[in-house]
Amino acid sequence: MGKIYYCDFCDRSFVDGHDARKKHLMGSMHLRLRKEHYDSLRAYVFYSDETTPFIYSLDAATILTEESAKVPCKRFRNTGECVFGGNCRYSHYSQEQLWELRQQVTEEAKQKALNKAKTSSEDEVPTLSSYLQKRSKALLKNKSKDNQGDKLATWELPPELQGRSDLPPSLQGFTIDDFADIEFESWG
Repeated sequence: MGKIYYCDFCDRSFVDGHDARKKHLMGSMHLRLRKEHYDSLRAYVFYSDETTPFIYSLDAATILTEESAKVPCKRFRNTGECVFGGNCRYSHYSQEQLWELRQQVTEEAKQKALNKAKTSSEDEVPTLSSYLQKRSKALLKNKSKDNQGDKLATWELPPELQGRSDLPPSLQGFTIDDFADIEFESWG
Protein backbone atom coordinates (compact mmCIF):
# COMPACT_ATOMS: atom_id res chain seq x y z
CA MET A 1 0.00 0.00 0.00
CA GLY A 2 1.32 3.47 -0.92
CA LYS A 3 1.50 6.64 1.08
CA ILE A 4 -1.65 8.13 2.53
CA TYR A 5 -2.63 11.70 1.63
CA TYR A 6 -4.59 13.65 4.24
CA CYS A 7 -6.52 16.79 3.28
CA ASP A 8 -6.89 19.25 6.16
CA PHE A 9 -9.68 21.15 4.44
CA CYS A 10 -11.88 18.09 3.86
CA ASP A 11 -10.73 16.07 6.91
CA ARG A 12 -10.33 13.11 4.58
CA SER A 13 -7.49 10.72 3.75
CA PHE A 14 -6.90 8.47 0.75
CA VAL A 15 -4.12 6.59 -1.01
CA ASP A 16 -1.75 9.13 -2.49
CA GLY A 17 -1.27 9.01 -6.22
CA HIS A 18 -0.97 11.68 -8.88
CA ASP A 19 -4.38 11.02 -10.40
CA ALA A 20 -6.17 10.57 -7.06
CA ARG A 21 -4.71 13.76 -5.60
CA LYS A 22 -5.44 15.76 -8.75
CA LYS A 23 -9.04 14.47 -8.80
CA HIS A 24 -9.48 15.40 -5.13
CA LEU A 25 -7.89 18.85 -5.42
CA MET A 26 -10.05 19.73 -8.41
CA GLY A 27 -13.25 18.38 -6.79
CA SER A 28 -16.08 20.80 -6.02
CA MET A 29 -16.30 19.77 -2.34
CA HIS A 30 -12.57 20.41 -1.77
CA LEU A 31 -12.70 23.75 -3.60
CA ARG A 32 -15.74 24.86 -1.56
CA LEU A 33 -14.17 23.84 1.77
CA ARG A 34 -10.86 25.48 0.89
CA LYS A 35 -12.65 28.72 -0.05
CA GLU A 36 -14.62 28.66 3.22
CA HIS A 37 -11.40 28.15 5.17
CA TYR A 38 -9.59 31.10 3.59
CA ASP A 39 -12.68 33.30 3.76
CA SER A 40 -12.95 32.58 7.48
CA LEU A 41 -9.41 33.89 7.96
CA ARG A 42 -10.11 37.13 6.13
CA ALA A 43 -12.38 38.67 8.75
CA TYR A 44 -13.23 38.11 12.36
CA VAL A 45 -16.23 39.78 13.97
CA PHE A 46 -16.00 40.32 17.71
CA TYR A 47 -18.66 41.86 19.90
CA SER A 48 -17.32 44.05 22.68
CA ASP A 49 -20.84 44.27 24.09
CA GLU A 50 -24.26 43.18 22.86
CA THR A 51 -24.78 46.06 20.42
CA THR A 52 -21.38 47.15 19.12
CA PRO A 53 -19.55 44.86 16.71
CA PHE A 54 -15.79 45.25 16.46
CA ILE A 55 -14.45 44.00 13.14
CA TYR A 56 -10.84 42.93 12.97
CA SER A 57 -9.90 41.96 9.47
CA LEU A 58 -6.75 40.95 7.72
CA ASP A 59 -7.75 42.77 4.56
CA ALA A 60 -10.57 45.17 5.37
CA ALA A 61 -10.40 47.07 2.07
CA THR A 62 -10.96 43.93 -0.01
CA ILE A 63 -13.79 42.73 2.18
CA LEU A 64 -15.42 46.16 2.06
CA THR A 65 -15.36 46.36 -1.74
CA GLU A 66 -16.68 42.81 -2.13
CA GLU A 67 -19.42 43.09 0.49
CA SER A 68 -20.54 46.58 -0.56
CA ALA A 69 -21.24 45.32 -4.07
CA LYS A 70 -23.48 42.50 -2.79
CA VAL A 71 -27.18 42.70 -1.93
CA PRO A 72 -27.98 41.86 1.73
CA CYS A 73 -29.02 38.23 2.36
CA LYS A 74 -32.71 38.16 3.38
CA ARG A 75 -32.45 34.74 5.01
CA PHE A 76 -29.45 35.78 7.12
CA ARG A 77 -31.10 39.09 8.05
CA ASN A 78 -34.37 37.41 9.16
CA THR A 79 -33.08 34.26 10.89
CA GLY A 80 -29.42 35.02 11.59
CA GLU A 81 -28.39 31.87 9.73
CA CYS A 82 -27.85 30.94 6.10
CA VAL A 83 -27.44 27.41 4.77
CA PHE A 84 -24.95 28.62 2.16
CA GLY A 85 -22.53 30.08 4.73
CA GLY A 86 -19.45 31.59 3.12
CA ASN A 87 -20.61 30.54 -0.34
CA CYS A 88 -23.71 32.73 -0.25
CA ARG A 89 -23.84 35.19 -3.11
CA TYR A 90 -25.49 37.76 -0.85
CA SER A 91 -23.84 39.79 1.89
CA HIS A 92 -24.09 38.68 5.53
CA TYR A 93 -22.77 42.02 6.82
CA SER A 94 -25.17 44.48 8.39
CA GLN A 95 -25.09 48.19 7.59
CA GLU A 96 -23.41 48.85 10.96
CA GLN A 97 -20.68 46.32 10.21
CA LEU A 98 -20.11 47.84 6.76
CA TRP A 99 -19.87 51.28 8.37
CA GLU A 100 -17.31 49.92 10.87
CA LEU A 101 -15.33 48.46 7.95
CA ARG A 102 -15.37 51.83 6.17
CA GLN A 103 -14.09 53.52 9.32
CA GLN A 104 -11.36 50.93 9.69
CA VAL A 105 -10.27 51.26 6.06
CA THR A 106 -10.07 55.06 6.30
CA GLU A 107 -8.12 54.79 9.56
CA GLU A 108 -5.69 52.30 8.00
CA ALA A 109 -5.25 54.57 4.98
CA LYS A 110 -4.48 57.52 7.27
CA GLN A 111 -1.96 55.46 9.24
CA LYS A 112 -0.32 54.20 6.05
CA ALA A 113 -0.03 57.75 4.67
CA LEU A 114 1.40 58.96 7.96
CA ASN A 115 3.94 56.13 8.08
CA LYS A 116 4.87 56.73 4.45
CA ALA A 117 5.45 60.41 5.12
CA LYS A 118 7.69 59.55 8.07
CA THR A 119 9.74 56.98 6.18
CA SER A 120 10.06 59.07 3.04
CA SER A 121 11.61 61.93 4.98
CA GLU A 122 13.98 59.54 6.78
CA ASP A 123 14.89 57.33 3.84
CA GLU A 124 15.45 59.84 1.06
CA VAL A 125 17.55 58.68 -1.83
CA PRO A 126 20.93 60.32 -1.38
CA THR A 127 22.08 62.65 -4.13
CA LEU A 128 25.61 63.44 -5.14
CA SER A 129 25.43 66.90 -3.62
CA SER A 130 24.18 65.56 -0.25
CA TYR A 131 26.97 62.97 -0.27
CA LEU A 132 29.59 65.60 -1.03
CA GLN A 133 28.24 67.86 1.73
CA LYS A 134 28.38 65.03 4.28
CA ARG A 135 31.86 64.08 3.12
CA SER A 136 33.16 67.63 3.33
CA LYS A 137 31.74 67.97 6.85
CA ALA A 138 33.43 64.72 7.87
CA LEU A 139 36.73 65.83 6.35
CA LEU A 140 36.50 69.16 8.14
CA LYS A 141 35.93 67.35 11.43
CA ASN A 142 38.92 65.09 10.76
CA LYS A 143 41.02 68.08 9.71
CA SER A 144 40.16 70.02 12.85
CA LYS A 145 40.86 66.96 15.03
CA ASP A 146 44.16 66.08 13.43
CA ASN A 147 45.42 69.59 12.55
CA GLN A 148 47.47 68.10 9.73
CA GLY A 149 47.03 70.95 7.26
CA ASP A 150 46.37 70.02 3.63
CA LYS A 151 46.84 66.28 3.96
CA LEU A 152 43.39 64.84 3.09
CA ALA A 153 44.36 61.40 1.81
CA THR A 154 42.68 58.68 3.84
CA TRP A 155 44.38 55.76 2.11
CA GLU A 156 48.03 55.17 1.41
CA LEU A 157 49.73 52.60 -0.73
CA PRO A 158 51.27 49.81 1.38
CA PRO A 159 55.04 50.23 1.82
CA GLU A 160 55.88 47.00 -0.04
CA LEU A 161 54.10 48.29 -3.18
CA GLN A 162 55.46 51.87 -3.18
CA GLY A 163 58.64 51.17 -5.09
CA ARG A 164 57.12 49.03 -7.84
CA SER A 165 56.66 50.43 -11.33
CA ASP A 166 54.60 47.57 -12.77
CA LEU A 167 51.42 48.28 -10.79
CA PRO A 168 48.14 48.72 -12.66
CA PRO A 169 46.75 52.26 -12.71
CA SER A 170 44.15 51.42 -10.06
CA LEU A 171 46.90 50.60 -7.55
CA GLN A 172 49.35 53.33 -8.43
CA GLY A 173 49.63 56.02 -5.81
CA PHE A 174 47.86 59.32 -6.37
CA THR A 175 47.39 62.61 -4.61
CA ILE A 176 44.65 65.21 -4.64
CA ASP A 177 46.88 67.45 -6.78
CA ASP A 178 46.65 64.85 -9.58
CA PHE A 179 42.96 65.74 -9.92
CA ALA A 180 43.22 69.51 -9.58
CA ASP A 181 44.10 70.25 -13.22
CA ILE A 182 41.69 67.81 -14.88
CA GLU A 183 38.89 69.36 -16.93
CA PHE A 184 35.84 67.12 -17.06
CA GLU A 185 33.65 67.28 -20.13
CA SER A 186 29.91 67.50 -19.62
CA TRP A 187 28.03 64.34 -20.47
CA GLY A 188 24.81 64.11 -22.43
